[in-house]
Amino acid sequence: MAIIDPILNGLQDGWRHTDASKLSHNQHFEADVVIVGTGAGGGVAADILTAAGLSVIMIEAGPLKSSRDFTMEERSAYPNLYQQAGAMKTADKAIGIFQGRAVGGSTTINWTTSIRTPPEALAFWEQHKSVTGLSEVALAPWFAKMEQRLNIQEWSYDPNRNNAALKQGCINLGWDYTVIKRNVLGCWNTGYCGMGCPVNAKQSMLVTTIPAALDKGARLISRANVVNIEHHNGQVLALKAQALNERNQPTGVELQFKARHYILSAGALHTPTLLMRSAVPDPHQLLGKRTFLHPTLLSGAIFDDAINGHSGAPQSIYSDQFVWQAGAEGELGYKLEVPPIHPVLIASKTLGYGTSHAELMAKFNQLQVTIALIRDGYHPDSQGGTVHLTPTGFSVDYPLTDVFWRAARRAFASMAELQFAAGAVKVLPISDGMPYLSSWKDAKETIAQMSLAPLRTVVASAHVMGGCPFGEDEQLSMVNSYGQSHYLDNLSVMDGSIFPTSLGANPQLSIYGITARNATALAQRLTQGR
Repeated sequence: MAIIDPILNGLQDGWRHTDASKLSHNQHFEADVVIVGTGAGGGVAADILTAAGLSVIMIEAGPLKSSRDFTMEERSAYPNLYQQAGAMKTADKAIGIFQGRAVGGSTTINWTTSIRTPPEALAFWEQHKSVTGLSEVALAPWFAKMEQRLNIQEWSYDPNRNNAALKQGCINLGWDYTVIKRNVLGCWNTGYCGMGCPVNAKQSMLVTTIPAALDKGARLISRANVVNIEHHNGQVLALKAQALNERNQPTGVELQFKARHYILSAGALHTPTLLMRSAVPDPHQLLGKRTFLHPTLLSGAIFDDAINGHSGAPQSIYSDQFVWQAGAEGELGYKLEVPPIHPVLIASKTLGYGTSHAELMAKFNQLQVTIALIRDGYHPDSQGGTVHLTPTGFSVDYPLTDVFWRAARRAFASMAELQFAAGAVKVLPISDGMPYLSSWKDAKETIAQMSLAPLRTVVASAHVMGGCPFGEDEQLSMVNSYGQSHYLDNLSVMDGSIFPTSLGANPQLSIYGITARNATALAQRLTQGR
């Protein structure tokens, strides 16, 4: 059947899109609202603000791609759709970080998992971080609105074998598990969500809110990197951007943007970086601090039967058995999920080299992988990381503290127990020097003594949060609970950087729902008296 490409059709119908790499002269743009970033926050905000009758410009540093570009091949997806070709790491190289870099942001390449903000997180924010108006009850209609808008529903098909092992292990152990809600419509169940949906079934910003905004007259500028916020006396005066070529290098063409209101939705690394580079007021030195990653551990398992974890919905089951077990401020909890199993992704996140690595990859189709996402930002000794400016961009320092390693040891034991309960023949915790473990008894004893350390133990992240927290107390926050800057009257932040802790859940639906609330309030304010 023919695959409808809404991007190609929209461009042919006259969408106002400018690929800045093709510009030869400096440009000036004006609108009611300028939005930096087109991911979960920027896409939702653009849709709501254009629907309110406001003129909107969306600026994206990455390229505009669509299903015709999504070849289901890692060799093209990572360099074209990911920050630093999927190779971004913390400053010490101990944590790999996956983030999208294209129109639609990380929603274009994520695995579709859609989970409402846990009530435990909301309660902690209210009690300790001065966030107001975001109770579970208050947010429920906004989550419902976005779930309807993006067709977020419980996955109704059987899980693939990779997810089924997680489910079966939980059943056999009596652990909690949940069927995931996914933002898909007409999904072909291919399993290649992380490389851009080739059939436009994933209801990312790329095929939903951004086309809706463009249909209403919004403008999109792609391959434009905003480098400075010009501000004076509590007002943003303009944004300055550089046009980028296809190698993400400045072309020398400069762009200026002016608006009544400005929204930063560049994500939890780039929003704080832009604010710091622009020297916006930050009297309590909050920008870039308390950056959270849900640092994630991996456990491989070999089964007798084929797992084929590259095929089928990448995430359809999760377990919250251990997320809040010790309470929000107790020992760090962890969420159990699985990743898709694609050759480059797994080869780069497993251990060994030469013969040992080849032996592991030879069992590729029998390999099941479970991951544990550590819930950071609540315990007094879990303060996250820090984004620093560098001459060429930014770096992320994220110290892996004792409280993290204690959680890591518990998580490795939980994953091994679950995998053996699901029928694994042997289990391999992904930490250098660990052997294959042949039984739960063997695993329990060995993991209790295993050596854990940065670079020795593989740690990854696909969930970057924090660095520009929201709340009402200016000593704790940069923006208020509606995302409005405490210091610049016409600036808002609408992305995951506003979270004052990690979530303990995949963040996209939290960003959708909270942005829908905050952008709606902003639209009402900007259109009053019109």
